[in-house]
This record gives sequence, C-alpha cells and structure tokens, in this order.
Amino acid sequence: MTTSYDVVVAGAGPVGLFLACELAVAGVSVLVLEQQESPESPWKVGLHGTRGLHIHSIEAFYRRGLLDKVLHNIDVPGHVGRVPGYDLNFAAHFASIRLDPKNADFSRWKYHLPLPQPAEAKLFYPAPTSVDTLEKTLAERAESLGVRILRGVEFSDYTEDGETVTVSAGNQTFTTKWLVGCDGERSRVREAAQFEFPGTPAEFRGYVVHCDLANPEVLQRGFCRTAAGMYIFPAPGHLYVTDFETLGLKGGDEAITREHFESVLRRVSQTEIVVTELHRAMSMTTHLKQTTTYRKGRVLLAGDSAHVHPSFGAQGLSIGIGDAINLGWKLAATVRGIASPTLLDSYNGERHPEGARQLEWARVQLSLLRSNPYSLATAKLMKDLIATKDGNTFFIEHIVGLTKLYNLGSAHPAIGYSAPDFEFADGSRLGAKMREAQLLVVDFTDDHAVANYVQSLGSAVRYSGSQPKDAIDLKALIVRPDGVIAWASAADKIDLAELKTELGRWLDLSKLETEADATAMVMERMTLKNEAEISVTAIPITATVAA
Repeated sequence: MTTSYDVVVAGAGPVGLFLACELAVAGVSVLVLEQQESPESPWKVGLHGTRGLHIHSIEAFYRRGLLDKVLHNIDVPGHVGRVPGYDLNFAAHFASIRLDPKNADFSRWKYHLPLPQPAEAKLFYPAPTSVDTLEKTLAERAESLGVRILRGVEFSDYTEDGETVTVSAGNQTFTTKWLVGCDGERSRVREAAQFEFPGTPAEFRGYVVHCDLANPEVLQRGFCRTAAGMYIFPAPGHLYVTDFETLGLKGGDEAITREHFESVLRRVSQTEIVVTELHRAMSMTTHLKQTTTYRKGRVLLAGDSAHVHPSFGAQGLSIGIGDAINLGWKLAATVRGIASPTLLDSYNGERHPEGARQLEWARVQLSLLRSNPYSLATAKLMKDLIATKDGNTFFIEHIVGLTKLYNLGSAHPAIGYSAPDFEFADGSRLGAKMREAQLLVVDFTDDHAVANYVQSLGSAVRYSGSQPKDAIDLKALIVRPDGVIAWASAADKIDLAELKTELGRWLDLSKLETEADATAMVMERMTLKNEAEISVTAIPITATVAA
C-alpha cells in the first residue's frame, strides 16, 4: 500500500475534493484523509443539504465539465434581465434585503458573456445544489483521476523536515511534500500547525429545523426580517432562524426541544406559531475569524479551515471553491517544478484579501440584523440605497461575483476578471478548452509565431486560435487554469516578447522549454527507431521476392 504522496489533503468535503481533482488532473499524486467513515448524512440531502453556487463556482464546475452533474435544474430563462417579459425580482440578498436583477446596470459587466444554459440562468441568484451531490460528484471524479480517499481516518499531527512532511492519521503514517487543511471550522491541521486565527466571537445562534407546524399560515414565506431577528421559511416544515438571544444555549443540538424551538420561533417571528413536532434540528454559532496567512512552511489552508463566517447569501461554499481552484494549479505547478518562484505565495496574496472582504461584509450584515434602534435605522437607510440602480448594481456585482477578482496589472481593463465564455465560429466555447486545467493562450489574430512558441512549451500551456463570434475588444489573452485573465491585448499584432514575459510570471519557461526539447528528442529517437525496425523487417521480404 502506497504511503508516500505529493500532496495530502485533510478533509473530503467539497473544497478538499475539488482541490484533489485540480491536483490530480495535473498529474500530482494525492491522498485525501476524511474523519467520517461514511459520506452519508441526512444534513447533506434535501432542503437542509441545499447549498448555493454563485457565478465563480458555477464557472469552476462548468470549466471542468462537471456543471451538469452538480446543478439542480430549475426552469429559469437565460441571462436574467435581458429576457423580455421575464419577471424575476430576486437575485440574492444583503442582510435579508432583496436585490433586484431587473434594476441592474448590465453595461457595467462588459467582460461577462453568457454561459450556456442552464448555467447562465443561475447568474443572479445562488444556483441550487446539495452537499451530497457535490461530494459524490467530486469523489467520483477524484478517484477516476487516481486520488486515494481514506474515510474514517482522521488527521492527528505532522512533522516537517526540509522538503518532507510526515503525516500521522489514525494509526497510520504517510509522507508527502505538501499538506493542505480543508478540514473545516475546527481544523486539526490549522491547530497542529499553530496558525494564528484571530477574529470576533459569535453574535447569534442559527437554527436549521425540520418540523411540523399547526398554523404555518401565520409565517411569511421566504425571507422575513423582524424587530427580533430573521427567519427563512422556504418550504413547508423547513425553517432557518437567526436569533440573537439564545447565543449561550447549553447542551448543543440535544438541547433543542420542541418547546425550546417554538419559543425561539415565536419571539423571532413575532407570531403565535405552534410547533407540533420536531423531526430534526441543528444549531450553530459562527465566529468571524481568519488566519493571518494561508501558508506556513509546507502546510496550506483552504475553505473554512482558513476563514469562518456566517453563510449569508450562500457565500461560504463559493469562497471555499474559489480557494481550491486558485490553489490547485499553483500547488501542482510547484510540485512539478515548473512554477515561477513567487507562484505559490500568490495564493495567499490573492485569496486572503477575498476572505477578509467576506468577513467585513458578514459583520455589516450582522449589524443590520440586530434589533436595536441603531441597526433598524441603518437597515432602513441601506434598503433605500439598494432600491437605487447604482446601489442595487453595486451589491449584486459584489455578492454574485461580477467584479474584478484580482489586481494583476493595468495593461488592459479585462485583466483580473473571469474570462468571458467566448463562443467560437465552430460552435465550441472557451470553457470546454479548460477541462485539463492548463494555462491557455487565446489568440484571435491567427499569429503562427505565437502558436509555434506556445506549442513548444509542452502540455502545461495550451494554444487556442479559434475565432470568436464576439471578441468584445480583445485580440489575445492569457487565461489561467482558474479562469482568470492574466494578460490581455487589444493590439492587432501580438508582441511575442511581452507574451513570454507575462507567461513567465506564472511558470518557469526555461524549465518548460528544456522539458519540451527533451520530449521532442525522445520522440525523434523513437521515430528513428521505429523506422529502422520497419526497414530491417522489410529486408527478408524483399529478398524472397527477388529470389
């Protein structure tokens, strides 16, 4: 049994499994350790297992060819807001204040081109999936790529010696080059590596409940903000409640009796609701915390291991997938020895600010949900601001994910945005060219010198010379494996020297060129050998005919 791997990932949730797939598709050997013996759980299915994917997560699964497997289909017309007569008045919410896609300024999103349906239909609100669906889809893909998943084997400790990390899990020991903690809010990897984890304490208790109600008609369906908190009533018998008064509840989920939840729901909803039976209940108090760095030596963190915050607006899962797709290709290139010197450090440089921003937005929403006069007055002002086109557009683009992702340069305004899903003349799309998580050079000028150079770099970089139906104002792009535009040009002629410089920001070009030369030499020798064997085999046949 193999005990040595390039990367060991702790945690087989959606973030850990997505990361494992990203590493494995690049040829990196991966072991995933999971504490739970079985992936099955009633909290991963049904309404309470439902999670939302925002646009960047939708794009991540789409670009890897997995979207149709993880997206729960909902019949919604495409490109909401551009479909005549279609009435959708909910995009997402900010502290229970609804955002309206019909009141958005689409001209601000120049570099977003519609995805294929049904993906684009989910652009303006969290696309529904479930934890169960995500984990099963990603586990199947991971194992098909050679990832080993060990369930019922919990990470316990590690030691680091130079370029080797020794991982202890259960009664087993594994060696690896890198250890990544994707093991959630109570991360043992984070604790073992002694990452600093500052933040603010929990301020509310959230309840997730499946129950029977005697008089459900007294509750408002959907999101409801009251003077005492907030509740969400999405379907009969299913409730999500935010309560600021039972923060210190003792005894965990066992303490949530029918009577207790009924009293909480009555106070928050300000109704005489009657709970007749409690089928299943869970509560949580979420701190707002973030590690000071996402890397310590040969240990990295992603997802809730690195940052925890309330899941307002379905942000938690999406930011975790964002961590995984950003880290995956960078760590893979580092393992393979083809990364630029600063590539892996850019993971922390790009994702840590995003985690910090999510915490800031969560704190603002918490302050608006409180029931004191100051919060209520601020919430009213915020509601008026969101009612304006500019205010509504600002919140939609930040929550949904249509803003610039990273500050990567100013040579062209598209740099740092998610790449448009160009549709090409032959009917193919850019997303389909990103299945193998390679750096992609997209050339609309049909420059043979560029094509020859990129193809000389081997499999780490791919060239696309297809012509798009709508190029916007672009002539050439470098698209990273995570879908982010690393460089763009509107010039009719590509500056090859500039292109090489930009590629060199991410990959060690001299190493790629050396590897490509070595591969070409091997292929040439094999060709000559095969030709020689054919000639030798042919000699007796010729002699026989001559005789």
